[in-house]
Amino acid sequence: MKLNVIKWRALWWTISGIIILVGLIAMVISWQQLGTPLRPSLDFTGGTRLQFERDCTQPNACISPIDTASVRNVLISQGLQANSSIQILGSDQQAVSISTVPLSREQRIQLQTALSETIGVFDPQKTQVDSVGPVLGRQLFNSGLLALLVSFVGITVYLSFRFQFDYAFFAVIALFHDILVTVGIFALLGLVQGIEVDSLFIVALLTIVGFSVNDTVVIYDRVRENIKMNPSRSFDGVVDDAVNQTLTRSINTSFTTLLPLIAIFWFGGETLQNFALALMVGFTAGVYSSIFIASTLLALWRNRNGTSPLLLSGDSNAGGGSSKQ
Repeated sequence: MKLNVIKWRALWWTISGIIILVGLIAMVISWQQLGTPLRPSLDFTGGTRLQFERDCTQPNACISPIDTASVRNVLISQGLQANSSIQILGSDQQAVSISTVPLSREQRIQLQTALSETIGVFDPQKTQVDSVGPVLGRQLFNSGLLALLVSFVGITVYLSFRFQFDYAFFAVIALFHDILVTVGIFALLGLVQGIEVDSLFIVALLTIVGFSVNDTVVIYDRVRENIKMNPSRSFDGVVDDAVNQTLTRSINTSFTTLLPLIAIFWFGGETLQNFALALMVGFTAGVYSSIFIASTLLALWRNRNGTSPLLLSGDSNAGGGSSKQ
């Protein structure tokens, strides 16, 4: 069965547009509530994160889940509520994570004592305390943005030399699509479930960019090969053929990549859970954009500008390096 990518391109664009619009709305709401489009973690804001877990070996210690309101009341009594966030952890809700302003050792001990008196004794072996200065948080954020910018510039230059600039331009548009989808979904999750983004989220975005552009290059290579074999064929037909010829490869590669990510998401612990989720969302968006966004936009551009699907400059030397599916 042949997939009519060009014929239904308005549908593909509409689906992407709706998802991106929902994400943008979530980012605007988050900006109004938090001052940032995403809910930032301690890595970016700086401060102290404390994680406590009840000692369930104590009699009647874990009968009921930890109550967020009780934790909040303790923070208010310590004068910390204004700049603090609370997250109940674990399927049994016997652990709590608190992110707040930088605390001294004495303040941390005082807060832990007050919490223990209110919600029960904590297991000292499972207590975690992390501190990040605000300057380091800003440096992490700026470095992450710079890394993304450099990756986009590098991809544009590489694809412009390997193909042509319009190929590179629409590949980068597809990458922006993947980033917006991923960021938008995490903005929504931040509002609904309080999910924060940390430095691993930047790593996930960079990984998504690399994965997505790989799929796009495979399709572009097949477009170039098809033009060589049949230069008189319309560009729409060339793109449809290229997508269908690489479709099985794209689906199989993506499915096998998602399997370990699903395993990490379920069994990798809370530290890696959001990282795996970001990769799953981004990889799925990357496959979608390579097939339905980058290829269809390129075809529309070439047809609108009356560009003939001739061999690209340098193709006579690049044929041996093209992907074989």
